Amino acid sequence: MEENLLPLAEGFFTGAGLIVAIGAQNAFVLKQGLQKQHLFATALFCTLSDSLLIAMGVGGLGELLTSSPLLLNISKWGGAAFLFWYGLRSFRSIFRSESLQARDAAEPAHHSLQKTLVALTVFTFLNPHVYLDTIVLLGSIGSQFEVDQRLFFALGAMLSSFLWFFGLAYGAQLLAPLLKSKNSWKVVDLIIGFIMWTIAASLLMASH
Repeated sequence: MEENLLPLAEGFFTGAGLIVAIGAQNAFVLKQGLQKQHLFATALFCTLSDSLLIAMGVGGLGELLTSSPLLLNISKWGGAAFLFWYGLRSFRSIFRSESLQARDAAEPAHHSLQKTLVALTVFTFLNPHVYLDTIVLLGSIGSQFEVDQRLFFALGAMLSSFLWFFGLAYGAQLLAPLLKSKNSWKVVDLIIGFIMWTIAASLLMASH
């Protein structure tokens, strides 16, 4: 059993290093947490999606994406378009004179569970970086272990995903008292908009 602790630990810390990086998906989960909207569903969707992709990568399917330029281009341009739109939406929110308390009462009517899951689907599966991190990178690292140890490597990466997304979704509420003022929330919108546009630009630059 001790020989399985190394792949488990390596999977956990490698997965954590990739997941914790600031990105569109994490920014959206953080915003959901701050607004207290569909926290469990949001965290569970992200965890299950990551687990699926990690299983595919460690299972040896990394070549499926890298061998198809068409899939890469579709995900890059489609993802960039959605990220640009969502970033623009965040920038427009800066001009609203609302605090977090006002939004807590207003947002649920505009963000149903269905819309939340659709947004998460786009953030997750139209982001080429997700595939490169989970399928290609984690898959290549996991392939270095013996066949019977790859399961533990994958489980370690999945565990880090679970802890991160649930911690981010529910832990974000600890920041709520700091965001009662209008200016604080505008800073959040500004940061999220900047993140979305930066990632969109990186996707388009990578497509050339």
